[in-house]
Formats: sequence, structure tokens, C-alpha cells
Amino acid sequence: MRTRLAVLLLTLSTLLVLAAGCGSSDDESDSTSSSSTFRLGLEAPLSGEQAVLGKGMLKGAELAAEGLNAKNGIEGRQVEIVAIDDAADPETGVEAAEEAMDEGLDGVVGPYNSSVGEETLPLYIDAGLVPVRLTSDNSTDSQGFTLQPMSDQIAPVASKAMSDWLGAKTVAIAYDPTPGYTLTVSKAVKKDLEAAGVDVVAYEKVKPGKGDYSDVVEKLAKSDPDVIYSAVYFPEGGLIAKEMMEMKVAADCLADYASYDTGFVETAGVAAARACPVVGVPAPDDFEGSQPLVASYEKQFDEAPGTWSPYTYDSVDFLADGIAKAGGSEADPLTKALGAVKGWKGWTGSVTIDPKTGNRDPATVVIVDTDADGQLHVDESWAKAVGAPY
Repeated sequence: MRTRLAVLLLTLSTLLVLAAGCGSSDDESDSTSSSSTFRLGLEAPLSGEQAVLGKGMLKGAELAAEGLNAKNGIEGRQVEIVAIDDAADPETGVEAAEEAMDEGLDGVVGPYNSSVGEETLPLYIDAGLVPVRLTSDNSTDSQGFTLQPMSDQIAPVASKAMSDWLGAKTVAIAYDPTPGYTLTVSKAVKKDLEAAGVDVVAYEKVKPGKGDYSDVVEKLAKSDPDVIYSAVYFPEGGLIAKEMMEMKVAADCLADYASYDTGFVETAGVAAARACPVVGVPAPDDFEGSQPLVASYEKQFDEAPGTWSPYTYDSVDFLADGIAKAGGSEADPLTKALGAVKGWKGWTGSVTIDPKTGNRDPATVVIVDTDADGQLHVDESWAKAVGAPY
């Protein structure tokens, strides 16, 4: 009996030790992870039609993290970029964001698509994070901060490019009606054009994800416009530009900011892309003093920077600087520190933040052309016409 009791006590003791050991190991692991690594989420469309755009965003963030880690990281912790793939889809984005937060995030950059951001940005904020977003629809104002232009900054440049630079008297607009940026900007451009005395002779919806938009182009062309403006993302924008060339449409072509990416050129083909300028931002090597950063990117990834690589690079550094000024990543002091930024310098130039919206003000918006090698750069004739310094 005494032997049996001794065995039982020994067994219970062993189980308690093992249980305590397991708990200690988990706690120690979590503590080590949180103290040694700053987990920075990068939400972007890393799969699907916009994957080329998202992968450039991710690499820009990774390049910035490498630079920070060479200087003791963020708060003395090495920065780990956590890829959050939203596939440019709100439902997918919510699932990916929740999974990333469950695994632990200390900060977040992104998303890019405004329709996704309308769903995921509130989740990050509720979790105590301060997002540095790349959305451009004003519906995401005050939900974190951004270094990108917003729709109310983009629409005036687009409408003036058509009315003043291209001299349009009539414009036909194709637009993606998905709630978010493209719907907002198409309405704003239409309003601005009409206020400038330009007649909007057609306003056609474009269903995203189709492989052919010749029916839309035909409808737009029948209205005999001076310019066809496509407020759609680049898979659709590229196809519309390509079909306009194939159908020999007489109207000038201008693609919206949503189409600004190397994916636009890949989809349209170089010839069609060259015939269709795009509203955008300066190319990675158009920014003053960008050559060392472009060279570092090419050395690390053996390819040229993606269209939005400079913006995610700057977003990571911008967040890191804000955390240093705030003395940590707690939401309230960090929000105050980032909202007070004036004249911060990065790859994309000088940054001043409007604390009421969290938006960059002023923000650079340009017209971009495709060169003979298929590379995007600020359109020289537009820059000369408006006196832009490019």
C-alpha cells in the first residue's frame, strides 16, 4: 500500500513539474519573441491580379527593415516584416489581418486598396495599433496615417490634365463601381470637369476581373470624346488602353491613379501603354537623391524597385521615427507624434502631416508616361506645361 501511494505521489509530482515546465517554456518563448523582435505587418495584395504591385510593396518594407536592423531596429528590437496577403479583397483582408494580429503584431503598414482598408484599418486601430496606410480614398481619413496622395488631391490633377494639358472639351469616363477609391475619384473627376466647362459625354461602369472590355470601349468611343478616362485598377486599365489601340479609337487615353503600376504596362503592352499616360506619383528613380536607395534595392532583390516600394520603404521609416519620438508604440503618444510631423525627409521627398486627417499635405501627384523600354516616368510634356520640377 505504501509503495503504491509512493508511486502515485511520484506520478502526480512528475505531471505537475511537466505542466509547470510547459507553461514556463511558453511564457519564456512569448517573452523572448516580444522582447527581441518587432513584428511589423505589411498588408498588401500579395496574390491575385495585383500581386506584382503588392510584392513591390513588401520588398520596399523589407529593405527599410534591413536598414533599421543595421541601426538597432525599433526600440532595440530587430524588425521582422510580417506579410499579410489581402489579395485586394476585403473579406480575405479581414481574415488575414485577424490571423496576423492573433500571432502578434507591434505595428502595421498598409493596406493599399481602399475598399480593403475600410474593413481592416478599424481592426488594427481597435487592437491598439497605429496603421501607416497606403489607401487613397478619403473614406479612410483619420484611420492612421499615409504618405500617399488622397482622392481629393488626385482628382484635381487628373481633371486639369484633361481640360488644360490635353485641351479636352468632351470626356468619356469608364469607372469601377466597387465602393472605395475608384468610385469616389470618378465622381470627383466628373464634377471637376463639368465645373471647368468640359462635357462628360459618357459615364460607363466597368466590372472588374473580366478579360475583355471591348464592349465598354466601343460604348465610350461612340460618344465621340476628346479623351477617354479610365478610373479602374491596372488589370482593367491596361486592357482598356490595349483595346483602344487595337480598335484605333481616335480619343486620347488617360488612366487613373488606380492603374499606376508596372502591371499596367505589362497588361497593356508597351505600345498601348505609351499611348495612354497615367495619373500617378514619380517613379522610384524620379525622386531627388533616390539613386543610392534604388541601388540598394537592386542589390538586395536583383530587380528594379516596384512602383510603391518607395512608399512602403518610407512608411516603415516614418513609423519607426514616430515610435522613437513617442518613446514607444502606445497608440495615443504615437498618434500625437506622427500627427506633428513637418518636413520629414524620405525616399519620396518631404513629408508634412495634416493631424486632422492623418494625410500627407501637400502630396505629389503627377502624370506618368511609359518610355520605349516600358519604364514609367514623369511625363516631360505635362511637367513642362504645368511647371512641375521633374
